[in-house]
Amino acid sequence: MPLTSHQIRALLWATIAVVIWLLFTLLAPVLMPFLLAAVLAYALHPLVERLRARGVPRWLGAGMAISLLMLVLLAVFLLIVPVITKQVPLLREQVPDLLNRLNAWLTPLAARLGVSLSVDVGLVREWLTRLVSGHEGEILDHLLSSLRIGGSALAAVVGNLFLMPIVAYYLLLDWNNLVERTKTLIPPRWRTSVQGFLDETDEVLGQYLRGQLLVMGLLAVFYAVALALVGLNLALPIGVFTGLAVFVPYLGFGVGLVLALLAALLEFQTVLGVALVAAVYGVGQVVESLYLTPRLLGERIGLHPIAVIFALLAFGHLFGFVGVLIALPASAVLLVAIRRLRQRYLASALYLEAPRAAPENTA
Repeated sequence: MPLTSHQIRALLWATIAVVIWLLFTLLAPVLMPFLLAAVLAYALHPLVERLRARGVPRWLGAGMAISLLMLVLLAVFLLIVPVITKQVPLLREQVPDLLNRLNAWLTPLAARLGVSLSVDVGLVREWLTRLVSGHEGEILDHLLSSLRIGGSALAAVVGNLFLMPIVAYYLLLDWNNLVERTKTLIPPRWRTSVQGFLDETDEVLGQYLRGQLLVMGLLAVFYAVALALVGLNLALPIGVFTGLAVFVPYLGFGVGLVLALLAALLEFQTVLGVALVAAVYGVGQVVESLYLTPRLLGERIGLHPIAVIFALLAFGHLFGFVGVLIALPASAVLLVAIRRLRQRYLASALYLEAPRAAPENTA
């Protein structure tokens, strides 16, 4: 049975889709830094265009945009340094005292229950001493051993970190030409509809990026101010880091929470101080999850708050941690596609076809 022209066309597109999927699957490790660089170039392109409109050459504007992004990432990374440098010595000095207090409270309580229970403070102090000082050589040996085991993976990570900004820079230099050349591959009869889809997607993603930056800024201010009111000395670095790190859902909040609780434990040495810091993060998580993300992100990209929560859970289940990262921007693109399909469905004969008249009963 010969195939019709529509069947041949559908088979051809299905073959192209399968080939592209196989290429992405086989070349995923190689393509990843290039895809991330393309995302960076897409996000930084409006800034480069604004600089160009003010008379800044494109090559200089692209370099300024990449440098600004690198400085922001470096600043976020350096926010953790004072936290670690202050907490590691305190960890060695104060944890044994905290354990002595725990023993003073825990031992009588356990004795009442007929159980002999206590923490070996001397063993913990010895372990901390070995961990923090005096055994740097052993730690270095273990580190070098790990690097030898996973040397190729480490080299790949480091190489990608250097490769991504370079690729993003060259993409920014030739972004407009690349977009125009890509559009020429689209069949002429589809260009108008595809252009409309791309324009709407670009607007939705722009709204998402602006909303994400607004959420990060508000949470950075909230955590810094709230932790300062609690009395935490490291309120500013920990609060700002937590606010900016929420760009990575759950992980950023979790790292900030651990740093804040550890700082509170070493500084306050009271249950009340630790509880107040935990309460700050509890309030922040509730406000972020139930108000800021659904309102400032969901409403900006046209997603209902329930849809935002479902997208995070669904993409996280399907693609793991990477799925959580791409959940909202991918949902924004899918939303545009669903809107287009809904419009076509409402204008189709399947929807507009009038119901058939019931046959007359001649009996």
